[in-house]
Amino acid sequence: MLVTLNVPATRAALMAAMEGLCHLNYVLLSRARLSGNPLPPLYRSGVRYKREQPGRERWLNVFELYEAGVGDCEDLAAARVAELRMAGIPALPWVKRTGARKYHAQVARPDDTIEDPSLILGMRRRRR
Repeated sequence: MLVTLNVPATRAALMAAMEGLCHLNYVLLSRARLSGNPLPPLYRSGVRYKREQPGRERWLNVFELYEAGVGDCEDLAAARVAELRMAGIPALPWVKRTGARKYHAQVARPDDTIEDPSLILGMRRRRR
């Protein structure tokens, strides 16, 4: 089933939508583990960061992400949050503004550190 959701381009709205994707991924990872077919950890899965084309935004659940082998910031962050939650770590999605109507998704850990799966999986830092 394909569901389309229009999300206002505000940090609060994106954080709420990200939480939904994180929860969906948690459910999918839980079911995969219970079925005896758990997915490998994100950072050992072979999945890499790949930026989407400008003007296009498709959020992938964890199964779609692993099948594609690439994802952008919200795909990677939502998969990582779900993975950490499966391990008992109460991580949260974190969305930061990077420009006019531009945002970047990361992972907030309970010790107040921010983890950036996109950087870990191949995104290059932007020069200022």
